[in-house]
Amino acid sequence: MIAQRESIGKAEAVFQNMIAFVKRAIESGELRMDEVERRLFDESLAANLHLLEAFAAGAGDGDHGETVEHEGQTLQRSEQKRAKPYRSIFGVLSIERYVYAEGPKKKVAWAPVDARLGLPAGEQSYVLEDWMLRVCVKESFAEGVGSLRELLGVKTSVRAAEVMTRNMAVHADSFSETKSGFDADSEQEIIVLAADGKGVPMRRPLEQRLHEQQAAAAAKTGDVKPIDQAAAASPQAKRLKPGEKRTRKQMAYVGAVYSIAPFVRTPVEIVNELRRKQRQADRPRPQNKQVFAEMTRFREGEVINGQVQCFARLAWSAIQRADREKPLICLMDGQRSLWALKESWFPRAIGVLDIFHVLERLWQVAHACHGEGTRQAEWQVDRHLRLLLEGKVACVVGLYKRQLGQNCLRGNQAKTVRENIAYFENNKQYMKYDEYLAAGYPIGTGVAEGACHHFVKDRMELAGMRWEIEGAQAMLSLRAFYLNDQWDDFMTHRIQVEQEALYAQAA
Repeated sequence: MIAQRESIGKAEAVFQNMIAFVKRAIESGELRMDEVERRLFDESLAANLHLLEAFAAGAGDGDHGETVEHEGQTLQRSEQKRAKPYRSIFGVLSIERYVYAEGPKKKVAWAPVDARLGLPAGEQSYVLEDWMLRVCVKESFAEGVGSLRELLGVKTSVRAAEVMTRNMAVHADSFSETKSGFDADSEQEIIVLAADGKGVPMRRPLEQRLHEQQAAAAAKTGDVKPIDQAAAASPQAKRLKPGEKRTRKQMAYVGAVYSIAPFVRTPVEIVNELRRKQRQADRPRPQNKQVFAEMTRFREGEVINGQVQCFARLAWSAIQRADREKPLICLMDGQRSLWALKESWFPRAIGVLDIFHVLERLWQVAHACHGEGTRQAEWQVDRHLRLLLEGKVACVVGLYKRQLGQNCLRGNQAKTVRENIAYFENNKQYMKYDEYLAAGYPIGTGVAEGACHHFVKDRMELAGMRWEIEGAQAMLSLRAFYLNDQWDDFMTHRIQVEQEALYAQAA
C-alpha cells in the first residue's frame, strides 16, 4: 500500500538522520550527553508517529462495497472518506476511512477500519488517556496537562482532561464489582473495616445541584414541570459570620478495608504509645489495604446516598474477605449515623470506637476542668485513658459526673463535660478496650484517617480547587484505583468493556 510504504519510508529517514546526528556528535565532541539525549528523544517521537501512521494505513480504507449486510442491516457506504483524529503519545494523526450507515444522514453503524484497529470512542488514544490520568490523579488537571505538554509536546486542554476523567470513571463500578483486589496468600487473620468522612470543596451546595439534576431528569421524562434553572443557580447570598469562609463542602465518605495479624497489648503499652510516643517497632502492618470514597450524587434518576453506598461497598468487601472463622472488626469514630449503618449492613462485626477520637474527648474534659497546658489536665488524661483501656467506661463517666458537681463548672465548661458524658454513654458498647487488646484487635483508625488526608485532601483540596459532584466522584474513584495498585487492571477492564460495546469484540 502506497500510504503505508510512504510512512515507513519517512520513519526510516528519521532514523537515518538520528544515526547521522550521533556520528557527527561523536566526531565533533562538542555536545554533552544530555543534549544528544534530548535530540534523540524528540526525533524518536516523530519516527514513531510515522510508524503509527503506517500501522493505521495497513488496515486499508474500509471500502467493502457500496452496500453491505452487517448484523442484519443493509448499510450504505459514505460517499467520501471521513477523517477520525487520533491523538497519540507521539502526536496527532488523521485516519481517513469509509464508514457505513443506513442512509446518507444516519448515524454511523459500522466503521470497518475503526474495528480493525480497535480505535477508542473518542479522539485520545488509550495510552494517552492512561498517561494523562496517571498524572492527574496526583496533580491538578492544569499541572497534569502541562506535564505531558512539556515532556511529549502533547497539546490537551484542561477541559479535555476533565472529560477523560468522567468518561473513564463510568466503568469504576463494574470494575469494583468484578475485582476482589486482595492477595489471599498474604491475607492475615483479622479483617478490618473502617469508615470516616472528609469534606470536599464544591462549587455549589449539594441540595442545589441535586435539585437541578432531578429537575432536568423530570423535564426529559415529562413527569413534572422543570424548575426555574436561573433561580436555582443564583441563590440569595448569605451574610457570612466573622471568620467564616464562603467555601461549601460536601462530605466524601471514605471506606478502608485491610487485614492484619493479631497484636496483643496492655493498657500501659497503649498509654505509652499514645502519650509518650513509645511506638513498638515489631507491630504488624496492614495487608491488602484498599480505600475508596463515595459522595451523595444523582444517578440514573435517583439520589445515591454516599454513606449508604460506602457501607454497601464495605459489606461487599466483608463478604469477599471475611469468612465466619475470621474476626471482622469495624473501626470508626462516634458518628451515630455511621454506627447505625454498621449494625444494618454487618451486624456480626465487632464495633470498636477509635481510640484517637476518644483521646480527643478526654482532652476536652481535662481542659474544661483544669485549663489547657496544666499538669492536672495531663495527669487526668493519663489516668482516664488507662481506665478506659481497662474497660472501665462507667468509672470514667462517674468521675466526670462528680467533677460537674464538685468543680463548680459553669457555661461552656459544664456543657463540654455533659456532652462528653453523653458521648461515652452512647458509645460504651464499642469501648470494650480490655477485650479488644487481649484479643489483639486494632483500636485506632489510623488507616482511615490517613486515607482521608492522603487520599482525599491531598488531591481534592489543592489550591483553588472547587468541584462539581460528578467530577469529584470520578476523581475519587480513579484515585482509589491508583492508590490501591489497581490502575493497570482497571485500564485493561475499561478498554475491554469499551471495545466490546463499540465493536462486539474482545480487546
